Amino acid sequence: MRRYRHAKIVATIGPASSSPDMLHALFLAGVDTFRLNFSHGLQEDHAKVHAAIRSLESEVGRPIGILQDLQGPKIRIGTLAGGRLDLVTGERIRFVLDGHEGDKLAIPLCHPEIFAAAMPGQDLLIDDGRVRVRVTDLEAAAMSAEVVTGGTISNRKGVNLPGTLLDLSPLTEKDRIDLAFGLELGVDWVALSFVQKPSDMLEARALVGGRAGIMSKIEKPQALERIDDIIRLSDAVMIARGDLGVEIPPEDVPCRQKELIRACRLAAKPVVVATQMLDSMVGAPAPTRAEASDVATAIYDGADAVMLSAESATGLYPAAAVAMMERIIQSVEGHRLYRSIVSASELGEEETPPHAVATATAELAEAVHARAIVAYTSSGTTAARVARKRPAVPILALTPERITSRQLSLLWGVHSVHTGTVNTYEEMTSKALQQAQAEGFATSGEFIVAAAGIPFDTAGNTNNIRLIQI
Repeated sequence: MRRYRHAKIVATIGPASSSPDMLHALFLAGVDTFRLNFSHGLQEDHAKVHAAIRSLESEVGRPIGILQDLQGPKIRIGTLAGGRLDLVTGERIRFVLDGHEGDKLAIPLCHPEIFAAAMPGQDLLIDDGRVRVRVTDLEAAAMSAEVVTGGTISNRKGVNLPGTLLDLSPLTEKDRIDLAFGLELGVDWVALSFVQKPSDMLEARALVGGRAGIMSKIEKPQALERIDDIIRLSDAVMIARGDLGVEIPPEDVPCRQKELIRACRLAAKPVVVATQMLDSMVGAPAPTRAEASDVATAIYDGADAVMLSAESATGLYPAAAVAMMERIIQSVEGHRLYRSIVSASELGEEETPPHAVATATAELAEAVHARAIVAYTSSGTTAARVARKRPAVPILALTPERITSRQLSLLWGVHSVHTGTVNTYEEMTSKALQQAQAEGFATSGEFIVAAAGIPFDTAGNTNNIRLIQI
């Protein structure tokens, strides 16, 4: 089964979409990678979904990616008397480090790192910024504040302290338990929430140990300050615009999105644009025109994938939301201005021989009107380097590693196939010919361009191009 588009679709699984029948419907509608959100649900629930996806994969005969999204150290208020409090602009309130069933003078905030980092005059944002309070006084285990923007807060709502580096690891004890569970299941990607600095990635990489790709979620402004190092230490990046849009001004988010997509393309790392892309479809059968434009902008920018969150996890129309995203992508990629816009965002000269070989592969394929670029790859790096150029020619990635074939389902323009190992150049050529025809990319008399790294068991060593006529 081929996707006749370049950008990929990630869908979050939840109560609305966890049944085997719905998973099948979502795949047919266009999902390439399924996201398991470990902020919600029990481990046994995720295990059932994981097993259903793997069963679906066997049924359709196509690699399907599974992304485990860890909760991370989400800062939240505790429980409140009556479950909610109405805060009025101008009134004084008080947060306490220890407590429960709090009132306005004892709102539980059981996060010592907030008390250590906060300063008088700083703002705290509650419930994604719907309520804003300003710190006035600090004590060892209490903090007074004035309500700047009033509203209603309820149990367990999130708290943000914009512009402040918090002394915490992105991996909580819950995350470590969930991570071990996900790796045992065999997830393909692990998304790390609330990354702030490069060392956060090193900590996660030591725990994962190469058993899955690590995706850094960019949702803190502190991460933007060290973004090049974070991207270098990541296998993929998610632009998590929900929390990022709370921590930085909303008008800055689109510019940051473009910068991040460009930086990831430069590094040949997959980048996913996420959060509220078709949010209206949580409760409506169609998106707003602005939401359709939002998805289209990400595609014009060259994002590898776009993601559905609540739309597919808890919404009333999960399959319709996926189908809509598919149609938007196809419409953009089929538009007469698409190629010129993508070409206008060329990334400049290549800095290494492997990148230069991948660039030459893409240019040769376009020059001879090849039907496909065949990238033989063990780690996925060769395919990523070719995809970095966003060629007009589809990319057929052949890999002997099953996890690589699944991870490549996230990569722009790549149709991945799990295949056997090759030991000689002749075997690689023969397999490229065979798979290009079997997968419906080329027929007799047509050209394909093959790229590989030789020796074949050396990851990341893209050093060979071959023009082949079927």
